[in-house]
Amino acid sequence: MKIFITAPGEFSGDKLKVGCYYNAELASEGTDAQNKTFHALVQCYWTSGCHSYNAKSFAHFKALMKLYLGAGMEKFVNLANPDGTPCPKGRIDYRLKSWRDYTKKERQMSIDNIIHEMMLVGVNKPHFEEILRGMETNEIKRRET
Repeated sequence: MKIFITAPGEFSGDKLKVGCYYNAELASEGTDAQNKTFHALVQCYWTSGCHSYNAKSFAHFKALMKLYLGAGMEKFVNLANPDGTPCPKGRIDYRLKSWRDYTKKERQMSIDNIIHEMMLVGVNKPHFEEILRGMETNEIKRRET
């Protein structure tokens, strides 16, 4: 369902009912559904054991998903020695872009990349199929409204 705000306190949209509350999300920002889907896919991929990432923990695996299949790095920083002097040239670190700061397009790209890779490596778990069916159902509902 799409809601269009026409003025303060005024809006229009398809199939709106008087006296009902609706959860609204900015169309340009990531959605709650994308958030749930991303985390469900990453968890499913991790537990499948089909990946070849050298992850030490689930948190590390999730970071690798954002690095390689997501929006990647937000910022590069030069490392410093303990005494505060800059490290020799070439020693840098990075900070991953937070999932919270991903745009709607970046979230969709990340989800698509994870699904594609999971299919390529042969993840064949009922939970993966369930996630895909849920995404398909939500897409059909979105198109009908």
